[in-house]
Amino acid sequence: MEKFSKLKELLAGVEADAEKFYNSGNGAAGTRVRKAMQDLKTLAQDIRTEVTEKKNSAK
Repeated sequence: MEKFSKLKELLAGVEADAEKFYNSGNGAAGTRVRKAMQDLKTLAQDIRTEVTEKKNSAK
């Protein structure tokens, strides 16, 4: 559950940069959004792996 909480925090943290990029065309904010999305992707994959392991060990 710790990783899931971290994922939510990361998503909330990038919201302001996403707004700056999409509404104001701020290129630097776009770079930060791209980095955050990559971090989210990695973290999401870690969570998927963890869930699969836990699910399979419960059988």
